[in-house]
Amino acid sequence: MEHTTANERTLNKKAHTDSRVLRRLRRDKWLYALLLPGVLYFLVFKYVPMWGVVLAFKNYQPFLGFWKSEWVGLEHFRNFFQNPDFLRLIKNTLLLSFYNLIFFFPAPIVLALLLNEIRVSLYKRTIQTLIYVPHFISMVIVASISYVFLTTEGGVVNELLQQYTGYKIQFLADPHWFRPLIIAQTVWKECGWGTIIFLAALAGVDAEQYEAAIMDGAGRWRQLWHITLPSIRSTIVILLILRMGDVLDNGFEQIYLMTNALNREVADVFDTYVYLMGITQGAFSYSTAVGLFKSVVGVVLVFGSNFLARRFGQSGIY
Repeated sequence: MEHTTANERTLNKKAHTDSRVLRRLRRDKWLYALLLPGVLYFLVFKYVPMWGVVLAFKNYQPFLGFWKSEWVGLEHFRNFFQNPDFLRLIKNTLLLSFYNLIFFFPAPIVLALLLNEIRVSLYKRTIQTLIYVPHFISMVIVASISYVFLTTEGGVVNELLQQYTGYKIQFLADPHWFRPLIIAQTVWKECGWGTIIFLAALAGVDAEQYEAAIMDGAGRWRQLWHITLPSIRSTIVILLILRMGDVLDNGFEQIYLMTNALNREVADVFDTYVYLMGITQGAFSYSTAVGLFKSVVGVVLVFGSNFLARRFGQSGIY
């Protein structure tokens, strides 16, 4: 009797939950209709293509097709880890990611803090508009601008160097200049756009805290250190965790456009290597294995960073 009563309670609870969900769907049907294109986008372009990772475990032959190609297990991963290019790719990719974390990641935070101190609204909006514009410029255009300014054959910077110092610098060909150039392009193009999230976080800081700090005699630096930064700390931590997922992802287009025969030794990263092996040489399974390795490392770093953030008392991403 008690068992039957428990089953009835479970069924009634489930029916009540289903009824509540249906009422919510009917009430908010137009909101769910607006959500549908986004859901379809992720299903079609993000989740369905994930079946392609099976290629990493097959010796894919186009004439045999996706399913009939030979299953080789972890062979492509072993070949990749034993390849002399592996250590070079790891070094180049991690160095670029390290420089991005050191120089690019803090840049939008600093810029947002500076913008937040501007009290003239018109001046602030004008600066924001100007620093947002580079984000919408194609990387092809950015690479072209870099070439126009830095080439030794009539480049503006080298012409000035020639005039004042008597010599020119091979910015585009010297391997030592490749990484600083990539970081400089990234900061110039994306720094302004990255301030949007931090400015939104700063807008949510309680103004009464600043008033109380002023009453206690705190200056601008004290307010920044004890009120502003702690208020946006959770936002910084979340974005840092998400950034860790892109440690092995330096972006294909920018690196490819700035690579040439003279700087290739330091320019080759996982993204360009996948393109080289998969598209130009037709090693589809091998390049898929490389891409899968990069994705797995990104997932591990995200979960690891989130775990450390929670251990240190931060909210994390889940």
